[in-house]
Amino acid sequence: MPIEFTQLLLPALVSAVLVFIASSLVHMVIKWHSSDYRKLPNEDEVRAVLNRGGATAGQYVTPHCKDSKSMEDPVQQQKMKDGPIAVLWLRQPGPMKLGPFLGKWFAYTFVLSLAAGYVASITCMTGAPYETVFRIVSVAAWLGYAGMGPTYGIWKGQPWKAIAKETVDGLVYALLTAGAFGWLWPG
Repeated sequence: MPIEFTQLLLPALVSAVLVFIASSLVHMVIKWHSSDYRKLPNEDEVRAVLNRGGATAGQYVTPHCKDSKSMEDPVQQQKMKDGPIAVLWLRQPGPMKLGPFLGKWFAYTFVLSLAAGYVASITCMTGAPYETVFRIVSVAAWLGYAGMGPTYGIWKGQPWKAIAKETVDGLVYALLTAGAFGWLWPG
């Protein structure tokens, strides 16, 4: 018997709660990612330059090339040679309010869980064995949680050590998601 989409809601909610708790432990208790971010030696100077330049919230790259033709310019090539080469994300100034971030994260984990469950629902019927549901959901969820990590290392220069940690995080979240779906799969 096919799975109704509404039957995916409870396992998605349970898995979102489990992932939210696990990620809170990883980031706030274990603090595994604390070493992923370093302080600039001249942080105050960099902040002052960014403030003077009037940069607003957004994504920036330096040196900036508007197209591939501008990369042939000797001045641009010298900038690339001299460095630094940076990708920079700026947020709106003001105190950090975790509530909106946590709310968006929870919503993301719920939607990702629904998507992983949906993949299982088109390949598994009602009453499918735990192991079958677990395998399908874990792969789909892992791709959702960790699939883009290598792209950031390749194109944006994110350190591979940080990507490896995020990939492990994604695996833990995927296993929790798969466990919830395997446990609560409609029978």
